[in-house]
Amino acid sequence: MADRVYPASKPAANGGTAPAAANPPAAAAKPQLYRPYRPQPAGHSRRRRHYDRRRCSVCCCCFWTVLLVLGLCLLAAIAGAALYVLYRPHRPEFSVSSLRTATLNLTAAADGSTTRLITLFNLTLTSKNPNSHFTFAYDSFAVALSSSSSYSVFLGNGSLPAFTSSEKSVTPLRAIVSLSSQDLDAESVTSLRSDLKKKNGVPVKIQMDTKVMVSAGKLKSKKVGIRVSCEGFKGVVPPEGKSPSVATVSDSQCNVDLRIKIWKLTF
Repeated sequence: MADRVYPASKPAANGGTAPAAANPPAAAAKPQLYRPYRPQPAGHSRRRRHYDRRRCSVCCCCFWTVLLVLGLCLLAAIAGAALYVLYRPHRPEFSVSSLRTATLNLTAAADGSTTRLITLFNLTLTSKNPNSHFTFAYDSFAVALSSSSSYSVFLGNGSLPAFTSSEKSVTPLRAIVSLSSQDLDAESVTSLRSDLKKKNGVPVKIQMDTKVMVSAGKLKSKKVGIRVSCEGFKGVVPPEGKSPSVATVSDSQCNVDLRIKIWKLTF
């Protein structure tokens, strides 16, 4: 059989030969972004290394400071625990042995415009040091006596001399608390007259403020403020005749609190 010959191109409509198809256009090339290299100045890298080094030194300094403070706190806690175990410190103890009312006059003026209060109390206290290794050195005491009812009325003040309480010692103290002719307001007069009509008399509170220094051998502390508060007295009434009235002190209790002053605040 004879081989068939296929035409290279499709014949033209008018009998002519059609031109060869042109090559298709090549795909457009994507434009390349030009990013020029900008070298960093040498000073910038030096500053950054210096900044990193300084920040690292500050962090290290803070870390060692905190560690040192924690170590000192731990040592102080250990030392305090050791002292407590060895010496067993206790607060000083106070008690009221006697409270006598020599004068308690509430006198109104003739026209009723003012009311005056005159008082005189004899107070006997006992200071006890229960410690066997510590000595307490007290400054002078400022003593104040007031009613402990809902509306407190000031009844007088006095003082106690400075003294030293040695180990395992008991020290008796005596004070005179008085108030000379003080004018009272209407609320104070009403409250005090109401207390005088009570069966147990006027409920009173004794408050004493001082500073104390604690010493153990050659070791001495700084002076610290303390406040002694005593309550629970019965039978505080005006005396009959010339003999003073004696209050019942068996139910009285005294509390000793530290008075720590930070700036203008006292705790």
